[in-house]
Amino acid sequence: MCENNKWDSSQIRNYDLDLQPIPRLHYKDPKVDELMKTNQPVLLSGSNIAKPAVDKWTLEYLEENLGKCGHTVYVSKTHKFKYFNREKILSKANPKGVEFTSETKSVEMKVSDFMKKLKEWKQGDDRLYLQQSLNSSVGSAIVKDFMGFEWRYVTEKKIRHGWGELSANLLFIAMEGNCTPCHYDEQENLFAQIKGFKRCILFPPDQFECLYPHPVYHPHDRQSMVDFDEPDYIKFPKFKNVKGFETVVGPGDVLYIPIYWWHHIESLLADGPTVTVNFWYKGGPSCLEYPLKDDQKVSIMRNVEKMLLEVLQDPKEVGPLLRTILLGRYVDVQSFENIQ
Repeated sequence: MCENNKWDSSQIRNYDLDLQPIPRLHYKDPKVDELMKTNQPVLLSGSNIAKPAVDKWTLEYLEENLGKCGHTVYVSKTHKFKYFNREKILSKANPKGVEFTSETKSVEMKVSDFMKKLKEWKQGDDRLYLQQSLNSSVGSAIVKDFMGFEWRYVTEKKIRHGWGELSANLLFIAMEGNCTPCHYDEQENLFAQIKGFKRCILFPPDQFECLYPHPVYHPHDRQSMVDFDEPDYIKFPKFKNVKGFETVVGPGDVLYIPIYWWHHIESLLADGPTVTVNFWYKGGPSCLEYPLKDDQKVSIMRNVEKMLLEVLQDPKEVGPLLRTILLGRYVDVQSFENIQ
């Protein structure tokens, strides 16, 4: 957990999960590279990676300097902000359109209007979550601060560990208690906390079958179907066995979230809005060595599923085809029927 104890356990939601602490190391500790090399998460303390933002990016500063153009704000009637991909609703693999209703919608909003809604928010109002790419569309002061990040350090990690190119830096401004439900990304992630505290629950790729991801054609692709607040153990029985890791990140902390690692992120309760910047790097060149790593197995499963969808053109045909491949060849019928 974060060493800066400006929070307590009453600010954290209770889940029935088997969780171990994520290692917390000074960012120059050689053990950091040992963990990154083996795709293990690690919390970096004492870093200057995003120091200009930690020092300056109050909500007032961001409102004044983020820019006058519209920003993407997600709106939810609950504390959950489950990402959805609109393009998949009418994708080639789903020509008729999957039946889908999202609790989250996205709108364009000026930062001044967003901040006003944060200040005036009361219980029962829709919750808000701003997400903005840090690029030339933001104000010059923010760009100057951003250029002052410790890029030498993050670039050295990229090169040392064979990550691909930097694909995006996103700014997140979340209301207290907001939650991004459990999902995984196909990118390496350095998750830099600027303001406030966030609880981060991570699960390794080998927990795939315990977390029941949506099918790849679904708008909630890469996200768990399990509701952590009210898990349905009848529908998702293996969730009882899931094992993961957790930490709380505070201002100045940077969490390394390895590619294909599941993560469930919450802004702490009763702590005010949080501000975060992430560094997303593409995965490095594929180099299959046996035995395969768990993240490589997830990648292979995704590609097989995508290929079948592209060929069959109907999601309903994928399951029966996979079942036919397995039955009587890789598993017996009784064993298959007992798989839950």
